Amino acid sequence: MRTHWAAAFAIYALTATKVAVAQSLTLALAATPTAVDPHFHNLVPNNAIAAHVFDRLVHQDERQALTPGLAESWRAVSDTVWEFRLRAGAQFHDGSPVEAEDVAASLRRISAVPNSPGPFTQFVRGIASVDVVDARTLRITTRGPQPLLPTDLSVIAIIPRRFEAAPTADFRAGTAMIGSGPFRFDAFTPGDRVVLTRNEAYWGGAPHWARVTLRIVPNDSARVAGLLAGDVDGIEAAPISQLDALRRRPDMRLWRTTSNRVMFLSFDTFREVTPHASARNGQPLPANPLRDVRVRRAIAMGINRQAIVERLMGNEAIAAGGLLAEGFFGASPRLPPPAFDPDGARRLLREAGYPDGFRLTINGPNDRFPNDEQILQAVAQMLTRIGIEVRAEAMPFNIILSQGGPPNHAYSAMLLGWGSNTGEASSPLRALVASVDRDRGLGVGNRGRYSNPALDAIIIRALGTVDDGSRRALLEQAQELAMSDQALAPILYQVNIWATRSGLAYVPRADEFTLARFFTPAN
Repeated sequence: MRTHWAAAFAIYALTATKVAVAQSLTLALAATPTAVDPHFHNLVPNNAIAAHVFDRLVHQDERQALTPGLAESWRAVSDTVWEFRLRAGAQFHDGSPVEAEDVAASLRRISAVPNSPGPFTQFVRGIASVDVVDARTLRITTRGPQPLLPTDLSVIAIIPRRFEAAPTADFRAGTAMIGSGPFRFDAFTPGDRVVLTRNEAYWGGAPHWARVTLRIVPNDSARVAGLLAGDVDGIEAAPISQLDALRRRPDMRLWRTTSNRVMFLSFDTFREVTPHASARNGQPLPANPLRDVRVRRAIAMGINRQAIVERLMGNEAIAAGGLLAEGFFGASPRLPPPAFDPDGARRLLREAGYPDGFRLTINGPNDRFPNDEQILQAVAQMLTRIGIEVRAEAMPFNIILSQGGPPNHAYSAMLLGWGSNTGEASSPLRALVASVDRDRGLGVGNRGRYSNPALDAIIIRALGTVDDGSRRALLEQAQELAMSDQALAPILYQVNIWATRSGLAYVPRADEFTLARFFTPAN
């Protein structure tokens, strides 16, 4: 069996430069954060920045296994009650102790944050009540069995209780950016940088770096140029096109691991008529072709995933057939990538009533994922060959987010990516393919508004199943049902790659987080 968990290793290093007592670290980030409010938008670049400043009850290691955070221990008191015991001595940056009331306030705030383009509600909707037993103990009662509660809480940042009602603007201004994490917030210049300083009193031990600058550099060439010039010490999302050049440099090191992220096509399956599909002659179609499973399957069969992996990604990606790569909990081993079958795809289009195909616009980002625009263009060319005349429209990711979801739903098909915050399959299942249900926190990333009540039932059952083996089987079953109905079309699983100068080491993370605390001097 191919193993996708990769331990940290240097791909190439002939010489090593000793890092003396360097106290500052500068890192170049590839993705632009949309907010520093840790509860506003569930997005990897936002969450990674928040993780420097704010702690969570439960932490995740580089493989997303759970480890103690602000909670030194937790236990299930019953099927519906969990008890969390906070560690002694943890304090916020202003010197106030982290107490159970702060945790309760943080959990209440999640559902109260207005206008979130990607809410965290899916992680707290199952909570019925939070009871503060004493300053270091709280009990959380859930609406039903919720074995994943500690996992869900590993993505919720804990803030001081006095900021429970703070607007997102107060975090952006810095006044509410007081956490208990390893770094204190210093400054945020949107689109440019985040500056942090060491928290000497951090309960986990003061980090090596006294000052950290996270520079926002979406351009691949600019990130690499900054690294080679010594302007930055490390970069995330090392570009595929420059990996060979970096490998040849004895003063550079690469670090890689399989990501928890899947790249996929999302389809508008909700509307009777979709805005960006038409007949080949430009005339309106009487119905939305994407609602027909045969069309969705044709699209999936018309994509040559292996060619994308080899030619665009330099084999630094994995062709995808499901929602999560092998090795993650609940990923089905029975979902190989769909076979590339142009003839079969054309046959399905004929059966669906589109012998001449149709026109379709697919929108996607040009500044968020590795080679995202190139992947979008390649998919467009491949689908055009099976009779779907695709127009690829690449644009900044923030536009995709604002226009592609509620209330606008401006697009018919989108190239998107989803990383599993929880490191297991319930995250993409309940976010991407569960029917939109705000009360249950389901479908928060379901931009095509796909809905299948049978699938919903399996997902909900899995979320309430305590036994790990039974829950795993249900998660696998849910993925298999979603893929049999082609709820979306997976394309590839990412591989996360960081590059540093040779005097630094980094343990690569499945969650894509670039965390300054875990960059360490290396000989």
